[in-house]
Amino acid sequence: MTRIKIHSLVRCGVVVVALSSLVLAGCTTSSNPAAEATKGKTITVWTTDTLPDRVVATKAIIAKFTAATGIHVKLVGVAEDQFSQVLTSAVAANTLPDVFGSVSLPVVRTLAANDLVDTKAAAAVIKNLGKDTFSKRALEMTQDGDKQLAVPSDYFAQLLYYRKDLFAAAGLAAPKTYDDILAAAKALNSPKVAGFVGATAPRAAFTQQTFEHVALANNCQMVDRTGKITLDSPECVNALRFYGDLIKNYSTVGAQDVDTVRASYFAGKAAMFIWSSYVLDEMAGLRNDAKPSCPQCVADPAFLAKNTGIVTAIQGPDGDKPAQFGEIASWAIAAGRTTDSAQRFVQYMLSDGYLDWIKFAPEGKIPVRRGTQKNPTEFADAWQTLPVGVDTKAPLAKFYPAEVLKGLQSGLNDLSRWGITQGQGALIGASYAELPVAQAVSEVTNGGADAKTATKKAAATMLSIQHSLK
Repeated sequence: MTRIKIHSLVRCGVVVVALSSLVLAGCTTSSNPAAEATKGKTITVWTTDTLPDRVVATKAIIAKFTAATGIHVKLVGVAEDQFSQVLTSAVAANTLPDVFGSVSLPVVRTLAANDLVDTKAAAAVIKNLGKDTFSKRALEMTQDGDKQLAVPSDYFAQLLYYRKDLFAAAGLAAPKTYDDILAAAKALNSPKVAGFVGATAPRAAFTQQTFEHVALANNCQMVDRTGKITLDSPECVNALRFYGDLIKNYSTVGAQDVDTVRASYFAGKAAMFIWSSYVLDEMAGLRNDAKPSCPQCVADPAFLAKNTGIVTAIQGPDGDKPAQFGEIASWAIAAGRTTDSAQRFVQYMLSDGYLDWIKFAPEGKIPVRRGTQKNPTEFADAWQTLPVGVDTKAPLAKFYPAEVLKGLQSGLNDLSRWGITQGQGALIGASYAELPVAQAVSEVTNGGADAKTATKKAAATMLSIQHSLK
């Protein structure tokens, strides 16, 4: 009997799939290989990219794939907040898709833990495309030992943004370490401008993700390789104490969420903030419902983009190297389905259809396959020229210097995630049901508890969640 807990992330971690438990008893995902031919060359592909414009664009890619291969694709949009329920029904009815599209790292681990992915098929796709054309880190994050669980496609990064103009005027270095960040927050904090703004809302996935970004920098892990919960380690206590110091002494008053954090920086009322790479187009003034509103932005909507520096990975005093939070989206081939056709589809999406897929949202779909064997930087180079934005379109290169864009691409090398490399992806996914870390952050930043007490409480909750998965 196997119990599944599913979790999925969206562009900024605001919406999280409600957890759903199911028992795989008497169900099978296997099919008769000889029957594939009788089914016709038709495969079913789930996608979590369900916005109308993305569905239209995906169907256009599929049409090209069908024209090139003769394989038909039934595209099924599965909303982020419905993924677990749909999966539950599909497993019970033995109607799983042939391919899972745009699945997060925790979901990949959960699917793999329940034998729902074809690891040999994923490995074959990567071999055919050229293993050395993929980011080594992306492959590591989607592997379990020598098994390739899925084919990584693209990623978004969690980033620390800072006002270059304010830093330069104060003679401050780029905020790459805990000490740098604290010094800058203290120097720039004033009644008009907060030194730093970051998420603190207790029931928000964005808060947990923001703190994970900070915590990874200090070598704070949620769990170790033996499965032991380590949220109450000295590294985690120190990371939460650091974040609490930032918020209590150099930030705005009240609980902060994904929208208020962005709004403060966009209004010119913060010197630093943490958000995902999905904010890059908005900061350039390309989206009407999320435009910068700082005084200088009235005359120049791209003012903040031009005057914002970006730090990918940061480092704490207990960390042995810089690290950052991010999410890798992958294509997972379902076990026991129409494997050959599914492989060809995934291979197409990482080759002929790759740039069409990436250009849905280049600011949040940074390619993890840099190029082809013939042209090693083909996709990385093209990515920089792809238009971003919603109401207005323009390439990132128009607003951000080359070193920033290269930093976004190379930042993948420093990407880390709680539980993924320790083989505990399902546990991390399940943690988003109760969000113990977000609650610990809230308690410390509002003065309700000290860092040691809050991390001990969070660790106890995580242990309870871990037991529920067994």
